[in-house]
Amino acid sequence: MLKNRRSRLTRFFENYSLKALLITDLRNIRYLCGFSGTEGALLVSKDHAWFLCDSRYTAQAAVEVTGAEIRECAAIRIDTIAALTDEHGFDRIGFEAAHTTVSAFRRLSDKLPGVDLIELGSELDEIRICKDSSEIEQLALVAALSSAALVSVLEHIKPGICELDIALALELEMRRRGADGKAFDFIVASGVRGAMPHGRASDKIITSGELITIDYGALKNGYHSDETVTVACGKPDARAIEIHSVVRAAHDLAIEAVRPGISCRALDDVARSYISGKGYGEYFGHGLGHGIGLEIHEMPSLSPRSTAVLEEGMAITIEPGIYIPGFGGVRIEDTVVVTGDGGRVITNADKQLLFL
Repeated sequence: MLKNRRSRLTRFFENYSLKALLITDLRNIRYLCGFSGTEGALLVSKDHAWFLCDSRYTAQAAVEVTGAEIRECAAIRIDTIAALTDEHGFDRIGFEAAHTTVSAFRRLSDKLPGVDLIELGSELDEIRICKDSSEIEQLALVAALSSAALVSVLEHIKPGICELDIALALELEMRRRGADGKAFDFIVASGVRGAMPHGRASDKIITSGELITIDYGALKNGYHSDETVTVACGKPDARAIEIHSVVRAAHDLAIEAVRPGISCRALDDVARSYISGKGYGEYFGHGLGHGIGLEIHEMPSLSPRSTAVLEEGMAITIEPGIYIPGFGGVRIEDTVVVTGDGGRVITNADKQLLFL
């Protein structure tokens, strides 16, 4: 499986006439060789790979790394990179410019005189844009775990608790069910705070009749889940119910439109046009969604500015919303895997308006 993933690097060797590729982003390292630690580097040629780490990670690498020769280095890995470059005559090396600091680039340049260092941008991250079967399995596993955790926590939401109570209970329930951690700082935004798309959980007390937007996700085996529900604590007013209905319909229409070959811009427009047609277009300010995997936000982006086209194997979020300052808001989100003839929703929480 990992060998197949590394074959996705072939086009970089060919398009840029490279002799080697230096991978330093930890998510790309994990994707290409399996290492899950917090420090290391991967040097890849057309027919070989070396994983470089210091003594703290040698034992871990021996268990996790597949398809790469492990080289234990001193704290300064760049000396080993230079030695391998000299030994194998790597005179043209690509590197991840988007994940390399200026100071790291200068050190690399100083250690590799006469070597052409070729800046590769975010296109290197595109090797992860379509998920293989093992990744989809991991994404479905963590999505099911986090959805089940939310369902359990919803039973305990009532007037008088604060947003932070919900966030803490949800994180603990995820860990109890086997999560390695939370995917991000949960958004729990109730009442007028629902107008903030990124309203992280606060000490605000929830009162009867308020909507509560809960955007949450778990992390397991390196993979993330992402899901949002908007529920009601008691009976909300008619306007809140109407807004939820509009967002739910836009969400459903977009999911029905998911298929290989549709542009991300066109998919965004499915939901955006519906919301605009209902008179709420000015209150939907963000993109429809994003890719998800080893990062919570990956390629592709689903927005009016996106140039990407959906392909089979992509994992994306569909998350339209309406946010009205001084009143509140609604967001509904599912994670969807693009299949050969449509999309498969892998998040499981009910998206109808629940009255708690």
